[in-house]
Amino acid sequence: MSAAVDPSRLSINQETIKQWSMTDLAAGCAEEGVTGVGLWRAQVQEYGVERTARLMRESGLTVTSLCRGGFFTDIGEAARARALDDNRAAVDEAATLGTDTLVLVSGGLPHGSKDLTGARERIADALAVLGPYAEERGVRLAIEPLHPMFAADRCVVSTLGQALDIAERFPAAQVGVVVDTYHLWWDDQAPAQIDRAGRGGRIHAFQLADWITPLPAGVLLGRGQLGDGSVDFKAFRALVDGAGYAGAIEVEIFNEDLWARDGGEVLRETARRFRAHA
Repeated sequence: MSAAVDPSRLSINQETIKQWSMTDLAAGCAEEGVTGVGLWRAQVQEYGVERTARLMRESGLTVTSLCRGGFFTDIGEAARARALDDNRAAVDEAATLGTDTLVLVSGGLPHGSKDLTGARERIADALAVLGPYAEERGVRLAIEPLHPMFAADRCVVSTLGQALDIAERFPAAQVGVVVDTYHLWWDDQAPAQIDRAGRGGRIHAFQLADWITPLPAGVLLGRGQLGDGSVDFKAFRALVDGAGYAGAIEVEIFNEDLWARDGGEVLRETARRFRAHA
């Protein structure tokens, strides 16, 4: 049995309370004593990058990650160049926000392609360019493996082992991985790969969401509140802590039922569930 989780490690990902504006998020977290937030680029850009950074600082909040960069798998040279430019901008935004972690969703198969190996190699090609750029700005690139159901359209990196196979081509200060329970809970190789990631200093983010069924249409919005599904969060935390990770633990839930509720109620419930289940 793992020790009780330190509640100060809780970070609320912005998507968990998507109904809140940026100012609501800052004020609500500050009021509830939550000191970490994970932000998303679209909302940051809408509010203003510098303005968001100032709001977070003034509210006493630490930005634990920025999501997302990535989408490196296009075949055409022009599209790949655009992706590199967009990811350089994402790195700059992360640096301005004061976070050292840019989460990468690597991209699915290009239209008409069935070449998973080639798609994964194009991810590595992009990281070879972006890794040094990010390191110069104090930002680490964190490859997030997504559940295999997303391999075709969203992320050809489906396991932590696949993510590490790419990340380990580069210094750990440049490229690491995200351990997300929603995407990895099913994988019997996850414990060994978490240990591998920890030994290499490559666990750059740890995210929680539960697996609930039935999955909704489109599957993307099927993440569950902590404790509502199949994931053993305490076991995952024991593995991640045992691998040497002592940083923030982000709760990142995409769920329309949560978004339809009062944001303060969702935040308080999430904090309670975190203390009970993480």
